[in-house]
Amino acid sequence: MDFKGQVVLVTGAGRGIGAAIARAFAAEGAAVGINYLQDEAAATQAVSECQRAGEAAGGDAIALRGDVTRPEDCHRMVDELVAAFGRLDVLVNNAFRPYDFNPEQRQPFEALTLAHYQAQFEGAVGGALHMTQAALPHLRRQALSAGAGAIVNVATNLVEHPVVPYHDYATAKSALVGLSRNLAAELGPQGVRVNCVAPGLVHPTRGSEGTRASFRDELAAATPLRRLARPEDVAGPVLFLASAWSGFMTGQVLLVDGGLVMR
Repeated sequence: MDFKGQVVLVTGAGRGIGAAIARAFAAEGAAVGINYLQDEAAATQAVSECQRAGEAAGGDAIALRGDVTRPEDCHRMVDELVAAFGRLDVLVNNAFRPYDFNPEQRQPFEALTLAHYQAQFEGAVGGALHMTQAALPHLRRQALSAGAGAIVNVATNLVEHPVVPYHDYATAKSALVGLSRNLAAELGPQGVRVNCVAPGLVHPTRGSEGTRASFRDELAAATPLRRLARPEDVAGPVLFLASAWSGFMTGQVLLVDGGLVMR
């Protein structure tokens, strides 16, 4: 896939899945905006890794500090990215509220309040909402002029298969899928495509570092490909959904979990 000349913004890209996605885009020649919230050192390292990965193909990267739940931060980050690289072709909404994927420590339904759900909703849906509203004028412009203009939202296979009932997190991601499909219906006539990737448990990431090793082994054994996803495994499907190779796909959820969920 060739993203030379294209500009991509990846939220929550200082580490983990987001950083892997950013590196993959840079390796294919894209200029990448790496959004982060607090960890400047990690974001700086991610920028360096993107620049090294993109050296042969002309890829580049800059760091963009901001809170995706704040509309003013989202507009500022988009403005900074466009000022640096002149356009915006692809938005990847990967950021979410911090969450510990530890079955032993999860809160049962009786212990949850609406505030728990609202916090996750604000991160998953609110972040995607604000970032999309900030990016949309540029995505529309690229869709009209260059046939580009794509949004990829990172959901979870827990929407389909709640192997562990992380109630608040999975409910918020379910809402993100609903947002994505409604956006796809509205933006399709404007040439902007909206799709989701839905990984299973990804390791190593900060969210999965507290997951008991024996549980990870059990989950891997139940997965047809007999392992858990690595951050890099998510990157390829994201690039596919952002590329011309998926040019007639919108409103879809692409499961990336080694076959644990089959549809």
